[in-house]
Amino acid sequence: MSNLHSGGCQCGAMRYQFYAPLHDIAHCHCAICRRCSGAIVTTWITVPLASFVWLKGVAKNYASSASCTRYFCADCGAQLALLTTLSPGTLDVTIATLDNPELAPADRHIWVQSRLPWLRLNPELPEEQQEFIP
Repeated sequence: MSNLHSGGCQCGAMRYQFYAPLHDIAHCHCAICRRCSGAIVTTWITVPLASFVWLKGVAKNYASSASCTRYFCADCGAQLALLTTLSPGTLDVTIATLDNPELAPADRHIWVQSRLPWLRLNPELPEEQQEFIP
């Protein structure tokens, strides 16, 4: 399988590409991701920042916390990526916006201390109360 992956937003105004293996994928349960995405969980892949390129469009950004800036399509609102000062040199990309998200299953849950109490998703995966960033 190739390590070259692409994706984009719902309306097609934004396209991106990165070169990295599909690992380090986490279901995030934090309240900030819920509010920013409108979803009960957001699944992210962490990739080297140097491997990521915007192919089309200019992403709008929003500082959702002191350490995180989120990138989204200004036209359709799709959340595409996240930069965090807690992990310099990397970028988190939303799995749901990949062209082939079925190739990228999550390997863990993060921020489970904020998980909605009625949600049980992939209970066999390891869980982190917050997020361990090496």
